[in-house]
Amino acid sequence: MADAVLKLEGLRKAYAGADTEYEVLHGIDLRLGRGEFAALIGPSGSGKSTLLNLIGLLDRPSSGRLVIDGEETATLDDTALTRLRGERIGFVFQHHHLIPAFTAEENVAMPLLIARGRPDAAMFARAGELLDRVGLARQRRQLANRLSGGQQQRVAIARALAMSPALVLADEPTGNLDTHSADEVFALLREVNRQLGTSFLIVTHDPRLARRCDRIIELVDGVVVSDRPNNAAPPDSGPVDGS
Repeated sequence: MADAVLKLEGLRKAYAGADTEYEVLHGIDLRLGRGEFAALIGPSGSGKSTLLNLIGLLDRPSSGRLVIDGEETATLDDTALTRLRGERIGFVFQHHHLIPAFTAEENVAMPLLIARGRPDAAMFARAGELLDRVGLARQRRQLANRLSGGQQQRVAIARALAMSPALVLADEPTGNLDTHSADEVFALLREVNRQLGTSFLIVTHDPRLARRCDRIIELVDGVVVSDRPNNAAPPDSGPVDGS
């Protein structure tokens, strides 16, 4: 896998307690290629959230190698890590974390505003394009707290794509949605993956959704116990509407 968006080699994470050190991740080796659509599964307490925090540059590993889109992270200071995270990684969480008093358009434009320091017409044009892509063109000026749960998660997906990241990390992105909305949001993630070539690593407890990914990585007790292609992944439907 020459063109790896994500490369982990011997990644370990330990936390120091009062009298001892507790290791959560035990030498993770993992590569994710450009355009891959992978599920990360495992029981509660297996280390999935810890691993996602390390990959998302929200925490530092205790040892090992972590490369994001070709850039080594071990020697980067906090400012450089923040820059890399903002430019190359998008996040979609179970809780959408939108600003309720902002419109859908303003929420999507937020990463661009943070990067550029001041608003301009181009960033709102970009936000509008992304909202159109996720089926919410008509809701672009609607307040986030007036949108349905499924619509709010679509706004969160559009926001994650604002900086055209190489990698999107999705942590239980459908966990708060009903089955119909979950299916629509998942189909949207897949559509973005196939149309834009964005790599996705999706944490999910839902085996039904994991079976729709091209690759399934299983983490148990801080160790990757299985990493297999899912040749049976069914094709997802095309664009979804804004309902």
